[in-house]
Amino acid sequence: MESAAKMDLNPASKPNDDVVPADKKVIFFMLVSCFVLWGLLNNITDNLVPAFGKIFMMSAVDSSLVQIAFYGAYACLAIPAALIIKKYSFRHGVLIGLGFYIIGALGYIPAAIFQVYDIFLVSIFILAGGLSVLETTCNPYVIALGSEETAIRRINFAQAFNPVGSIMGLFLAKFVILAHLNPATYEERLEMSASELSSIRVGELFWVCVPYVGLIAIALVIWAFFFRQKSDLKDSGNDINFMGSLSNLMSNKRYVFGVISQFFYVGMQIAVWTWMIKYIMALTDMVEHEAVDFYIYAVFMFVGARWVCTWLMKYIHAPRLMAAVAAAGMAVTLGTIYLPSGVSIICLMLISACMSLMFPTIYGIALRGLGDDVKLGAAGLIMAIIGGAVITPIMGSFIDNSTLAFMVPGFSGEEAAVRSSYFTAFVCMAVIFVYALFNSKKS
Repeated sequence: MESAAKMDLNPASKPNDDVVPADKKVIFFMLVSCFVLWGLLNNITDNLVPAFGKIFMMSAVDSSLVQIAFYGAYACLAIPAALIIKKYSFRHGVLIGLGFYIIGALGYIPAAIFQVYDIFLVSIFILAGGLSVLETTCNPYVIALGSEETAIRRINFAQAFNPVGSIMGLFLAKFVILAHLNPATYEERLEMSASELSSIRVGELFWVCVPYVGLIAIALVIWAFFFRQKSDLKDSGNDINFMGSLSNLMSNKRYVFGVISQFFYVGMQIAVWTWMIKYIMALTDMVEHEAVDFYIYAVFMFVGARWVCTWLMKYIHAPRLMAAVAAAGMAVTLGTIYLPSGVSIICLMLISACMSLMFPTIYGIALRGLGDDVKLGAAGLIMAIIGGAVITPIMGSFIDNSTLAFMVPGFSGEEAAVRSSYFTAFVCMAVIFVYALFNSKKS
């Protein structure tokens, strides 16, 4: 998942300022490792939905409980994480976040041994809670490592490694988890004996555990480094006035609409990426580890479009650019629903390109001019990540029940159900389009 921090968006950097001071470069490197870690885990978790759906022979709605556990943890721990780093230090936040990750990842072992989906969900919630604390901590920690003049360059440099982790996560999912799923179909598994099915699951769940448990070694190295650090940088801003800030924020239309838009954006991103493999498999003869290639292409488009949109913001007012991209997003979403399979798959990947600038742009617009209310405001926008836990199962229910299939004449069966589920993404994109227009005339 992405995140940002409030800062001067047009800093007058001094030519001789180091983006990262020499005595802080090792700390910066270790923090960047955290950016890679949560980027990797965010995207590898998306692939657990089709994996668990096949392993435990579940419906789309039931397998999407993975995303409810993952993004629900983000929503629950955003404000507590902000209070932790306010009371103690950024170092404590990193230690707590990594500690939760390690505990959650270790929970995958008994879950695999006993083949219990619910234990996986609890472990995912604990693991994701750690990532939430890390995201809330590491961004302001990076900003605090140097001068205010170079803060925007420093945080962008650190954030650039997040999609590197995302791509690594997709390759791990493809070659470690999805490639080791037994090719037996749902119907074939129904005909198996209990012992035969259990034997297959043992192997599949072992490979689900490998990347999560294997990354514990890296997390332990980072944890040990920060445990030994003597520097305890703290958030030097004012204390959070919870009730006063909440009242101010609720009366700010731009902020409230921004939280709503962020909810729909994150929900759309997670739902589109979660069900992308299902879409590809419904339209082609591919299996999971082959279909994930299109997910990888989509993430590359997402990263490339982010750079292009960042450059275009030099010349185009950000909300207007977001409105144009959202309009294009609605068009390619309709293409995903209605066009023939070859073209519709291209449209599906182009949705990712259209989503690329939305999270940071909504974040920046919503937090503009909030003053001392910005800390609680930022936490509220992180809590909006729960959209991933809400929109994903809604989209899954449309796939399971073919609720909207009548709206895609010319297609039938599973293909019609999967295509029609992308009306959910269209509605989300429309909300963001309206928010962009709402702010397009403001300086």
